[in-house]
Amino acid sequence: MDRTVQVVLLVVAFVAGIGLMYWAWTGRAKKQAVSIGELPAVPADCGAQLLEPTTGLYLGSTLSPSWIQRITVGDLGFRATAEMTRFERGILLERSGAGTIWIPEESITAVRTERGHAGKVMTEGGVLVIRWKLPTGTEVDTGFRGDDKTVYPAWTGAKTSTKTGDEA
Repeated sequence: MDRTVQVVLLVVAFVAGIGLMYWAWTGRAKKQAVSIGELPAVPADCGAQLLEPTTGLYLGSTLSPSWIQRITVGDLGFRATAEMTRFERGILLERSGAGTIWIPEESITAVRTERGHAGKVMTEGGVLVIRWKLPTGTEVDTGFRGDDKTVYPAWTGAKTSTKTGDEA
């Protein structure tokens, strides 16, 4: 009988823990909803492709400058395999099992490498991070861990080169 009570209490504690995590996640999403707003729509014409598509893992988006304050609105906080492509008019991030993210060129303020993002810590320069402004004016960081890290220099130099007219 004592063993049965212990198992029931353990199951109740586990379910309560999951419920509290869900409650916290949805509560954070409600608080962030106003500052996040609607994401930019993918334009009919993205312009010329500047960089080849890069496959990898979308790590999530965070409120700048905190690399651990994950955005929980919609599916922005969920990790997903993804393909990222750089165009003249912005960056297209196509995620498996989640919505596509369009980052307009005029919204991008920095493309850099970091050691960690959204709770994921790697080796130095292991994560590609794009800092950009949402239409609401909120600045966010979007993290991407590429399958091939040798393409990172082209991505980090692409912002500068597109401003000067040179090809990356």
